[in-house]
Amino acid sequence: MKTFLRTLFAGGVATAVVLSSGMAADAAAYPRYEAPKTFGTTLQADPGHDFTKRISPRRNGILRGWVTYVSGTTVEYEPIRWKKGTQTEGWFVGPPENDAMAYSSRVARGVVFLSASGCKVSGGEPTLARSTGLGAKRCSRAVLLKRYARSGHPSLITVYRGEIVKVQEIFTP
Repeated sequence: MKTFLRTLFAGGVATAVVLSSGMAADAAAYPRYEAPKTFGTTLQADPGHDFTKRISPRRNGILRGWVTYVSGTTVEYEPIRWKKGTQTEGWFVGPPENDAMAYSSRVARGVVFLSASGCKVSGGEPTLARSTGLGAKRCSRAVLLKRYARSGHPSLITVYRGEIVKVQEIFTP
């Protein structure tokens, strides 16, 4: 009986390890892309993207942008740039008025959402990586969708195979 229980326990542990490593593999199943400057002063181009056709996903990579619309698990987003100020340090701005520079992608089930203000939908205390000013607190997909449905936050948005796989908020005081 003890041998049977040991075998059953060992099998359960092995199954748990395989399942948990599979989840970690999903999160890291996309290539590493070079991140743009967090406070870059130009809008990022997407060579080859035809904005005259229907709204579609951005090519694979990381976009400095913000979400403009949420519908279920699909979001529309656009690139942003840092505009230096005279009275303040500056602020983020999107494309000029009447510029159809927007994308639409589904948010992946295993999206990695790194918040700069905690995991409450309305935000909270800053949770940052000290050296970068980027979000460091991992939050759920539900928090991401609810928070971004209210307003767009400046973020680094990683797209892979037409889906958003990572969103890392940029802290702006």
